[in-house]
Amino acid sequence: MKKNTLKLLAVAFLISSTTVVFNSCSDNDDDEVVVTPGTGIAADPNNFKGEVKSGETVTLDATKVYKLTGAVAVKAGGTLVIPAGTKIEASGGTSAYITVEQDGKIFANGTAAAPIVMTSPNPTPGSWGGLVICGKAPINKGTTATAEVGNATYGGTNAADNSGIIKFVRIEYAGAIYQADKEFNGLSLFGVGNGTVIDNVSLINGSDDGIEFFGGTVNVSNIVSVYNEDDAFDWTEGWNGTATNIYTKRRANGVGNRGIEADNNSNDNNANPRSNPTIKNATFIGGTTGEADAVKLRVGTHGSLDNIVLSNWTTGINLEHDATVSFFNGGGKITNVKFDTNVATKASAKSSAGASVTVAAGTFTENANATGAGAGTATPTWANGWAGL
Repeated sequence: MKKNTLKLLAVAFLISSTTVVFNSCSDNDDDEVVVTPGTGIAADPNNFKGEVKSGETVTLDATKVYKLTGAVAVKAGGTLVIPAGTKIEASGGTSAYITVEQDGKIFANGTAAAPIVMTSPNPTPGSWGGLVICGKAPINKGTTATAEVGNATYGGTNAADNSGIIKFVRIEYAGAIYQADKEFNGLSLFGVGNGTVIDNVSLINGSDDGIEFFGGTVNVSNIVSVYNEDDAFDWTEGWNGTATNIYTKRRANGVGNRGIEADNNSNDNNANPRSNPTIKNATFIGGTTGEADAVKLRVGTHGSLDNIVLSNWTTGINLEHDATVSFFNGGGKITNVKFDTNVATKASAKSSAGASVTVAAGTFTENANATGAGAGTATPTWANGWAGL
């Protein structure tokens, strides 16, 4: 086993102890990897910002609170380790965010009992920029592109690209719209590959989308996205992955937009790779003001959705643009939907020209026993405690 591989294994299984030693199984049995918290940009928890450079592993200390005062960039060949129970408090608005660049790694290994919390001392949406991951998986905006946040490159040809692990992480009060085409979300996934693990992540009280996929192939599970001011769950640029167990809710005062906003490519609705994810076990609780679609599928996206609970929306399923309407209309790609309460229109469709299209029989199937994220409109058991609900 090579030394670089050993270092990644050591980091991936790191817990919150002060020093962790892993013995190698290489030809030299005396090889050891020692990871010590408090080095590099982690040395001053009250001024946490800067770069994790190539060949450097920066490990946070779960007993300290890290004040994110500016941007953190994990460069190619760098590794950021965030142990279970670590708290990061961000200030400085959109100048404070964490970006993992291509070939950088993040190992944020929280637990249900000790989640990692990324928050702000100012409990207001838009207080910081959120978490951004940039990978080398395919996108349809070009072979590569530049991320809206951090100006990092993303995209490529490696569907299995691995940016690390994000488990039991809660992201609060992030996101902002500071230009028409530049937006911070709670968690932004740019060309992230399916070698990356994203499991049990909560996005709460953000000022833009909770989670957004810009192409890539990453799979996610156990996602909470509640009280965000734009869409709860968003994809574009050719995302091809699976999302299992999604629980979303708009604020009671009506602030917020859609449950799902799903795009392929607005400049070329048939661009490849085409967005074509699988969504299973999802609950979308909404409102009837603003953009009040539970599920909006448009500009060429494909996909399949199963076991979906929709509650309190003006429109349950909204299809737009020819390339999307022709795929979903009558195609049986949306199955086992429960329209729980107060959904005025179950489904609608419009052509690219804006003309109304009749929603054909078989476009969706209903199931009054659908459980969505696991408990209908109630908080699912898998989100108890760690998610901050």
